[in-house]
This record gives sequence, C-alpha cells and structure tokens, in this order.
Amino acid sequence: MTDQGDMRDGIPGKPTSASRTTLSHIMTSHDTNLLGTVHGGVIMKLVDDAAGAVAGRHSGGPAVTASMDEMAFLEPVRVGDLLHVKAQVNWTGRSSMEVGVRVMAERWNESTPATQVGSAYLVFAAVDAEGRPRPVPQVIPETEQDKRRNQEAQIRRTHRLARRQAIKELRERRAAEGYED
Repeated sequence: MTDQGDMRDGIPGKPTSASRTTLSHIMTSHDTNLLGTVHGGVIMKLVDDAAGAVAGRHSGGPAVTASMDEMAFLEPVRVGDLLHVKAQVNWTGRSSMEVGVRVMAERWNESTPATQVGSAYLVFAAVDAEGRPRPVPQVIPETEQDKRRNQEAQIRRTHRLARRQAIKELRERRAAEGYED
C-alpha cells in the first residue's frame, strides 16, 4: 500500500482513516456548570480523550498532549445531549501530530441530525517508555478534505512556531533592557 515516498525514519506511513475515531457520550446533570449547560471543561476532557486515542493509534504507542489550539465552543451543550467527538490526525512531523476534533451533539431522544457544537486542534508528541520523543508514521491524506486539513495544519504549525519565536525574542529584549517578568 505504501511506497518509498510514504516512509519516514523507516516507518511506513498510515492513511488518515487508520486512526480516525468517534467517542460518544451522553451528557448528564453531573456534567453541568452553574448556568445549567454542560461545562466546557467536561467537553475539553472528552476532546483530549478522543484526540489522545487517535494519536496513540496513529503512532502505535503512547502519545502525550503538547498543546491545544483554537478550542471553539459554537453552541451550548445540554443535559440529555448525545455528544459525538470525532477526531483524526491531520498532520505529522517527526514525533508530533496535529489532531483535529469536531464535536457534534444531538438530543438523545430525537431523530434530528447532529449539529456541530465545537472544534479544536491538539498537538500530541509520541513518547517512548522513558518519555522521550519517538518517531511517528507520516499521515497519508486520502480525500480532498484530508488534503485540505493537512495543508491547514501546516499553516497552524508555522503560526505556532512563529508565535513562540516572537515571544522568546520579546522576552530576551525586555530582559536585556533590565525588565524582570
């Protein structure tokens, strides 16, 4: 299935569909905030759980959350909503992976279509038994949508690195000027 172009560090690449998953969970009163809707932190944990499963499946072993980008809450989630957290690897580096997550909700007792209530992008690092980074298979986009997600992930990565560098340079400049943070 894979050719030499799909190999990295001697590891064959994996198609996007190989690790794509959906985690479904019904929201209960234990999940609510003071406003009576589902707490954002509950949704974020489900997002991290689904993304972690995808990262582990893609990398073939342990992977840890390195960062979460752009967690967007689009609609409130209510008690009785059946939440579907859909995740897939969008992009891979040498030992890191960006996982895209879409959160969908539908009423548990209705046959109406699910609506998107949130989305997020997480970066995971594959680690070995000692916690050191380990190589991951290259992700192989299969559809035009997968290819678009891969390209967008590369843009987000470039922005993350540029933002990190700009902050580092600002802190160094301020330190050189005698400011203590």
